[in-house]
Amino acid sequence: MSDRTSPLRLTGEIVLWVVQVALAAYFVYSGFLLFGDGVVRKFDEIGLGQWLRYTTGVLEIAGAIGLLIPRLCGLAALGLTGVMVGAVGTELFLLANGDALLPALLGVVAALIAWLRRDTIRALVRR
Repeated sequence: MSDRTSPLRLTGEIVLWVVQVALAAYFVYSGFLLFGDGVVRKFDEIGLGQWLRYTTGVLEIAGAIGLLIPRLCGLAALGLTGVMVGAVGTELFLLANGDALLPALLGVVAALIAWLRRDTIRALVRR
């Protein structure tokens, strides 16, 4: 049995895909929420206009889709990490009652996926 098909490696791969699917599901949910009226006031408080709300929604949904595509999952996770870094900064510095815990946690998970899928990022960069 080669290292690529060892039971431990296979289990790790399955766990990683389960985490990716769960993160993708959350970002689809979150991204679609951004197109509703529930967060208009929050983005008004940020002060950059509602275009940022729509852009963030599109980035979250696109990142979620990318997490489910083997060739793109590392790059999608890296992009979502960037979106969450922006969300943490916004929650900490621009919002009066901001709570950065959830975006920080999501950012850490996305960064971990990006690190574990770095081979897919390298393959895309080499092309």
